[in-house]
Amino acid sequence: MKKIRVGIIGQGRSGRSIHGLGFDDPAMRETFQIVGVTDSIPERCREACEEHPGCRAYTDYHEMLKDRSIDLVVNSTFNDQHVPVSIECMESGFDVVCEKPAAYTLAAMDKLIACRNRTKRFISIFQEARLEPPFQKIMEVVKSGKLGRIFQINLKSNGFNRRWDWQTLQCREAGSLSNNGPHKLDQALALLDFAMPERIVSVLGRANTFGDADDYVKILLLSKDKPVVDVEVSSCAAYPADPIQIYAELGGLTVNSGCVKWKYYKRNEAPLRKLITTPLEGRSYCSEKLHWYEESWTDPEPVDAPWLARRYYEQLYRTLTEGAPFYCTLEQVRLQIAVIEECHRQNPLPKLRRTKLK
Repeated sequence: MKKIRVGIIGQGRSGRSIHGLGFDDPAMRETFQIVGVTDSIPERCREACEEHPGCRAYTDYHEMLKDRSIDLVVNSTFNDQHVPVSIECMESGFDVVCEKPAAYTLAAMDKLIACRNRTKRFISIFQEARLEPPFQKIMEVVKSGKLGRIFQINLKSNGFNRRWDWQTLQCREAGSLSNNGPHKLDQALALLDFAMPERIVSVLGRANTFGDADDYVKILLLSKDKPVVDVEVSSCAAYPADPIQIYAELGGLTVNSGCVKWKYYKRNEAPLRKLITTPLEGRSYCSEKLHWYEESWTDPEPVDAPWLARRYYEQLYRTLTEGAPFYCTLEQVRLQIAVIEECHRQNPLPKLRRTKLK
């Protein structure tokens, strides 16, 4: 069995705690091996070498890119470095996994796609939310037709928290839309069969952030003959709603804590009705008793970030070694970046004056 040798750029929350720990699973060691890591903080490099015996560490990723034994580079840099570093990796002859967001603008995204086409290297964006078992079940229920026509889909990533790290800075191309938004937008576009919305209505705001980027996001994706998709990412929701809800012609669906519940009625079992244009007898209100079918599904195992990383890399392994189609394409992600760019265009936020970042 071919083993893919991996170099990881960045040993922060994503590089170490998601990708690194995902590769650390015993089953993954048969197919992937971390042979190089980079981070500007020496202590993180030392820690990585202890966690991955035989791994070489560098404080400058350019040095790691000289290692020709590496097959795949994981780009877990700051958001504003995703495009330039991924391009440099591909031009250096490596396949790439890039953290989300893939880019901040369509122009930058198109540079990434052009580099892929020119170098013939494989690059994928780490959009693992589509692999979440509850979301897979939602797609199955929607496609079954049991709910009838879907009218509205609510996708929410809400809570109440304050934040003061680099993920609050516009100069790092950060904020909630860039940080959590790609997960919900990827799911939204999957439910829309990756058709670009005809109209986008959005509001970006700052509620509890100490930086100058958004931490309140509201997006409506609107198209004729398509469901209204309501995407919300908020740090000021003291009473968070269920993360996913679907309103439909014959019933609905909701998700909470890994449990998917849906209910629906069957048209052929509903009482026969006809339109009445005169006042109802006895000043009554339209009332009937429908027979509801209720179903539920609970995720059989706990899902965390390393678990999703393993599922992602299992699919990636088949793509890199067998040529199997990968579930998430750059062209699909480009639609997401088009939505993000339009939201920023509609909601320009004032920027903080600050010195050049290191």
